[in-house]
Amino acid sequence: MLEVFWRHCFPTEDCFVQSLIAALDSVTAFLCQKLFLALRLSGSRLPDLSTREPPFLRTSQTSPETRERWFSPTRDSPGVTLRAPSLAAPTTRRPEGQGLAARAGGTSALWSWAGRAGRAERGWRGVEGRRRSALALAMERPAPGEVLMSQAIQPAHATARGELSAGQLLKWIDITACLAAEKHAGVSCVTASVDDIQFEETARVGQVITIKAKVTRAFSTSMEIGIKVMVQDMVTGIEKLVSVAFSTFVAKPVGKEKIHLKPVTLLTEQDHVEHNLAAERRKVRLQHEDTFNNLMKESSKFDDLIFDEEEGAVSTRGTSVQSIELVLPPHANHHGNTFGGQIMAWMETVATISASHLCCAHPFLKSVDMFKFRGPSTVGDRLVFTAIVNNTFQTCVEVGVRVEAFDCQEWAEGRGRHINSAFLIYNAADDKENLITFPRIQPISKDDFRRYRGAIARKRIRLGRKYVISHKEEVPLCVHWDISKQASLSDSNVETLKKLAAKRGWEVTSTVEKIKIYTLEEHDVLSVWVEKHVGSPAHLAYCLLSDFTKRPLWDPHCVSCEVIDWVSEDDQLYHITCPILNDDKPKDFVVLVSRRKPLKDGNTYTVAVKSVILPSVPPSPQYIRSEIICAGFLIHAIDSNSCIVSYFNHMSASILPYFAGNLGGWSKSIEETAASCIQFLENPPDDGFISTF
Repeated sequence: MLEVFWRHCFPTEDCFVQSLIAALDSVTAFLCQKLFLALRLSGSRLPDLSTREPPFLRTSQTSPETRERWFSPTRDSPGVTLRAPSLAAPTTRRPEGQGLAARAGGTSALWSWAGRAGRAERGWRGVEGRRRSALALAMERPAPGEVLMSQAIQPAHATARGELSAGQLLKWIDITACLAAEKHAGVSCVTASVDDIQFEETARVGQVITIKAKVTRAFSTSMEIGIKVMVQDMVTGIEKLVSVAFSTFVAKPVGKEKIHLKPVTLLTEQDHVEHNLAAERRKVRLQHEDTFNNLMKESSKFDDLIFDEEEGAVSTRGTSVQSIELVLPPHANHHGNTFGGQIMAWMETVATISASHLCCAHPFLKSVDMFKFRGPSTVGDRLVFTAIVNNTFQTCVEVGVRVEAFDCQEWAEGRGRHINSAFLIYNAADDKENLITFPRIQPISKDDFRRYRGAIARKRIRLGRKYVISHKEEVPLCVHWDISKQASLSDSNVETLKKLAAKRGWEVTSTVEKIKIYTLEEHDVLSVWVEKHVGSPAHLAYCLLSDFTKRPLWDPHCVSCEVIDWVSEDDQLYHITCPILNDDKPKDFVVLVSRRKPLKDGNTYTVAVKSVILPSVPPSPQYIRSEIICAGFLIHAIDSNSCIVSYFNHMSASILPYFAGNLGGWSKSIEETAASCIQFLENPPDDGFISTF
């Protein structure tokens, strides 16, 4: 097997020598970039090497011609042309038929590049904060048990947009994670599954990708690998987070040997946190299939809502793409099993072509849905990839890819093995870098309907998981309460709610009898709309819902709600406390509730809510002071005895934990709360409150 691999990669001895030299050249250039960046950002002045002689030239016997040739911008070596831009690695052009001889002047390339870097030192004055982060990355060392991969992005790694190919990045991620797994297990490991991967930033040619992988928790024969991907611009030193992902690897010892993985050594507080979260993520993986099946059954109840013919809707038949790949030794590990990252890269290529057929542009990968490998493939297999668009959601499109493997006999018989299915979500941008809105999909065949519903169910699960693991910090947005600005604050509160309700792009995610749930995702910000059909007059529903002191009677997420200040008939300030969630301290809110009756019969009643800062009610150590960005009720009368109550909430980081489980399909908290609200409105408490209105 090794001999076959060697002959495939290096047909001749010269090929091996050239490949080795190219690899050493690339590593040398990369280390030089890191070294000069570290020296510059540490405040050290770089030597101007263009005016200094190397040690072996500091002799009286050195001829003027030698000195002149050395200090020329490019050293005149046979067959070598060297160009040294300020922060690019030296490039070498080798004529055909020249091997090691063409490298004779390679040493001068590094020295010439260093001289140019020294001359450019005066222009390298960075911001202090940027200096520290870049220096830290330049001098970084892997932690115990951690594997670190750094890759300089070359044109061969890029797409037509000049950005790093997502398929190439997936290969690097899988290789790094596999090496981390094998470092812990001590035996060969294979990819079992990959959690959702969200790409937060893009990387471009000339930048450097750094991938860290570490085992977060080991189970019996499998382990979870945590992966963090960063991109750094070597000119500015700025680094950005590209993705945080988790994958599962299984140990595969040679022969019939049994293995029980050793536990992970936890050194830091973050190690303990990730170790505990790994168990929760494993539960989500194990129940993923059941959750998906339940959502598929539920989605069949509202087919009439999503399958109505819409103007401009298109079929997906023109997006079907098929491709084939032959698994060769470079695509496999030392046991002959195909690398999971290689399969993912091939899938991404086919899915990109499928998505481009729908948008007639260059789509770019935004996320990959959770998937697992159903079976192995080996060297010599033919892999057939089939991709097709499943559904669109405003500015994103889901593409499904199915992979089948065939050995020689199976190929002749047309009998393949289904080894993987994955679902990739794409965006596309126009010439001005604005996101393109995809056309709606019109399912036609039975298979179209199945894939259409499946995309909706996966999106719901994806939303829940995404906002559970995102760990986004709360960014305070609430305003200070000022009685002198009461009118403007109140009007702004009401208008913000109405604008949220009027937005386009709401997607149905659930329907249960009198309750429908919609979601809207804009720039990674989630909003929820819960619509309830209530057998109660609109004015009565308005009176009950606008009095927040009664909210604990029907909302399990509200423990208490006390009036701080009855500012006016239309505006009140409340202090709300919530129950404990996830063994954390309970949350509390200080909110402004602004209510409006319709100007005439038949219009909509409004109850708007948003957080405000009130000095008289400072944060308490008992609670986590949290924020409501925009929420409230719009109540529209159907007739004299019934109405539609719509609840809207523009999610903040503090609100998301109460909704994420429901959105992900493993909780019914929203439906249960909505049903409790309907019951409360249709059977109001007899306490004399209603008569006051």
